[in-house]
Amino acid sequence: MAQKNTSQAEKDQIIDYQLSFQKLLISISTKYINADLNNVTSLIESSLEQIGNFVGADRSYVFSYDLVNNTTSNTFEWCKEGIEPEIDNLQNIPIDFIHQWLESHKKGEAFYIEDVSKLPEDGEFGLRAILEPQGIQSLIAIPKIKNNELIGFVGFDSVEKIHKYSEDEKNLLFVFASMLVNIIQRKEQETLIENQKKSEEALLKNIAKQNQQINEYTQMVSHDLKSPLLNIHTLISWCKTDLKESLDSQNLNHLDEILFNVEKMNSLIDGILDYSTVDKVHAKDKIIDLNELVQNIIIGISIPDNVVVNVQENLPSITGNSWRYKLVFKNLIQNAIVYNNKENPIVEIGFEDLDDYYKFSIKDNGIGIKPGYFDKVFKVFSKLDNNSSSPGIGLSIVKKIITYYKGDIWIESEENIGTTINFIVLKQS
Repeated sequence: MAQKNTSQAEKDQIIDYQLSFQKLLISISTKYINADLNNVTSLIESSLEQIGNFVGADRSYVFSYDLVNNTTSNTFEWCKEGIEPEIDNLQNIPIDFIHQWLESHKKGEAFYIEDVSKLPEDGEFGLRAILEPQGIQSLIAIPKIKNNELIGFVGFDSVEKIHKYSEDEKNLLFVFASMLVNIIQRKEQETLIENQKKSEEALLKNIAKQNQQINEYTQMVSHDLKSPLLNIHTLISWCKTDLKESLDSQNLNHLDEILFNVEKMNSLIDGILDYSTVDKVHAKDKIIDLNELVQNIIIGISIPDNVVVNVQENLPSITGNSWRYKLVFKNLIQNAIVYNNKENPIVEIGFEDLDDYYKFSIKDNGIGIKPGYFDKVFKVFSKLDNNSSSPGIGLSIVKKIITYYKGDIWIESEENIGTTINFIVLKQS
């Protein structure tokens, strides 16, 4: 019995590690998406430190390949305290010295050496002779690929001890390498745009291209992070079913907590994707019947039986993108339900016709919001309740959409009485 508990504990530890790694990648990707590209160098160095510390590496770095001149150069580096930097010594290194790396990277594979001391002694220019003077005991190098072209690699050295990388770690490091490619590419594109400011047509084309790549990048990261989440959710669900009779209530609660956090992270990824794309979707505006849209939302979100949602009759039809307005009303309605501690929660949806504008209001009888938080709740990842599965992005998405439509949004609230969120949009967006 003790052996089974140990095995389960190890599985839980692995899952917790993967979840923490994925959460770190989400945090880094969010910073990259919202980055001031003038600070790309410090942003990359910071992320190298974060990932390096997390995987237990002593040195992490980025190299660029020059396949025309058959050289490679160290462009970014982070070293743990007490570890000697090597970046100045690793410029324009002949690729022939590391041909094994290049062969793996051309196949899109990681180059991994678990124990450098086990490499063959193949001369002063052999791989072992290059790595041992740097104090490297283990290393992994992940290829950087841009538009199906190999451009370099991101690597992690273990100097103080040997480090064994699991397949899941390798897969997540590939995601990180993709993030680096994108942020570097965005910086290159911005520099190009700045050099072409005299040409308005070229400037607009590059901006459009950059926005598309950001959108594709966000969707790629979302997909790559959600796939392992689905596997984890399935694995834990199987464990609960198969081991239900042998596990006590405490262990079952731990599994439920893991499932809760997986679902929470899944919502977080969806929220980041929505936040990053709401102003980049280029679809033709059309007339939207808000009566139909709001009713479909109410049916789709499975409102609890004790919650009453009152919708004012004859909501107007407006011009805009139905996906954006669905996000607005869905997030506001869900927030009004989630942040409500009353026995009988009530949500009221209304509107007013104000000349050139429509004013909408979503009112609840929930916990209310302190005046000092009226602006803060519209910021990304701001939450009133950390125990909620809500990722804290909903209101920031709403504000971004309303701003996109040149409208305004504000809050009226009293603690323990309730909250009304008002917003106005032009009748012709």
